[in-house]
Amino acid sequence: MQYRKFGRTGLFVSELCLGTMTFGGSSGIWGHIGNLEQSEAEGLIGRAIDAGINFIDTADVYSEGRSETITGQALRNLKVPRENVVVATKVLGETGKSPNSAGASRYHIMDGVKASLRRLQLDHIDLYQIHGFDPVTPIEETVRALDNLVQQGHVRYVGVSNWAAWQIMKALGIAEREGLARFESLQAYYTVAGRDLERELVPMLRSENVGLMVWSPLAGGLLSGKYGRNTEAEQGSRRTTFDFPPVNVERAYDCIDVMRGLAEAREVSVAQIALAWLLHQPVVTSVIVGAKRVAQLDDNIAAASIRLTAEELAAIDKVSALPSEYPGWMLERQGGNRAQKLAEALRRG
Repeated sequence: MQYRKFGRTGLFVSELCLGTMTFGGSSGIWGHIGNLEQSEAEGLIGRAIDAGINFIDTADVYSEGRSETITGQALRNLKVPRENVVVATKVLGETGKSPNSAGASRYHIMDGVKASLRRLQLDHIDLYQIHGFDPVTPIEETVRALDNLVQQGHVRYVGVSNWAAWQIMKALGIAEREGLARFESLQAYYTVAGRDLERELVPMLRSENVGLMVWSPLAGGLLSGKYGRNTEAEQGSRRTTFDFPPVNVERAYDCIDVMRGLAEAREVSVAQIALAWLLHQPVVTSVIVGAKRVAQLDDNIAAASIRLTAEELAAIDKVSALPSEYPGWMLERQGGNRAQKLAEALRRG
């Protein structure tokens, strides 16, 4: 297991992060995603720690808070030293019936962090993330509230999930102007079958040295190897009961066809190739993997040891590349023309 620097901070996290969305679900969306109870969750967390994973991600809305509760109890039962694990959670979603029991307001953030700390049985949260964009609350209010939590010691670092590039840049600008704690990470959807992130978010992340945590790296199981044009998925598998995130299925099948060939040649799973591709992307800090079984987690962990060749990466990139869109194609043209003129000038001496 490799460890990567977390954005521009001095924190190091494992290149794989254990996601806990499968913990504690009983009904509705959470029941479809996973319903692991305490002993099963402890088996996964214990295996992840043994494999060198030091990063765990949860959220206050996962299974209506049960995911945080199970995660906190597991860390206690397994006697994991606090300094050996980086715990991340999120706030935004509805956690009660009050009109103020949701959003990114100071009111909800301050209440949310106390509830998360209680459920996790921790005295601080290492990474506290805003779980989506709140169009009602001013960004400055959110940034100031998070900075207060950092100053108070309840939170070490702050991040965001599912925001647009312009929204993150506005928050970074406010933090720099006012001397406040800034977003150090973005948690976002990114897969070989869904590379939309590369249009605006990836250039922004590189420019501002913001870390990237990838959620749903197998596109909700679509890239696991269980699916294909001529492959019928197992009854009850996640994509058959919860078709998310949205994917251009035909394009995804093209990617799966190529990855299946690479997987068979290496005698590994398609899922490992899909995860390895992400781990080869320079912008990626950590890939969040979730599982219902230890064997499934082991298969994901094995992806960290795969080193794809330049030829293999090129084959995957070719089939998965985004179609060119404005202003991208204009920028490419301008950049190409400038590079060509520079090359000609250098040749002339």
